[in-house]
Amino acid sequence: MEQAFPYINEAFILLSAVCMGIGWYLIRTRRVEAHKRMMLTGSVLAALFFIGYLLKTVIYGDTAFGGPTKYRAPYQVFLQMHSVLATVAAVLGIITIVFAFKSRFGQHRRIGPWTVVIWFITAATGLAVFLMLYIIFTPGPTTNVFRAWIGH
Repeated sequence: MEQAFPYINEAFILLSAVCMGIGWYLIRTRRVEAHKRMMLTGSVLAALFFIGYLLKTVIYGDTAFGGPTKYRAPYQVFLQMHSVLATVAAVLGIITIVFAFKSRFGQHRRIGPWTVVIWFITAATGLAVFLMLYIIFTPGPTTNVFRAWIGH
């Protein structure tokens, strides 16, 4: 199961981004109900990713970068930028959803496009992290999340 978690989580995040893209298209074509369903589906998939990531981290630990030493520093900078973007996207996502549920659509419309664009960037950088950790290079050792994040 330890080896499956990253692939399942990556599927959740990519499907979330696809749903968000479709949801954005739907609202641009004024299909409000379909937009709501698609954005909620994308949000649930993003939450499932986060839960899966937390479970993997708590149960097994985090995977350290296993690629060549010359790529370690650039990878760590990239990972940290991705982590910051992911946090910003999550906070904006919660705010955007709250505005929608409270029928504060003016604020929802102002923040929504920013939220989804940051989410797309987060999903893309997350895919790059996944590819570098599990596909392009041999995975490194499993370690504490903070050690993996700073590269030790």
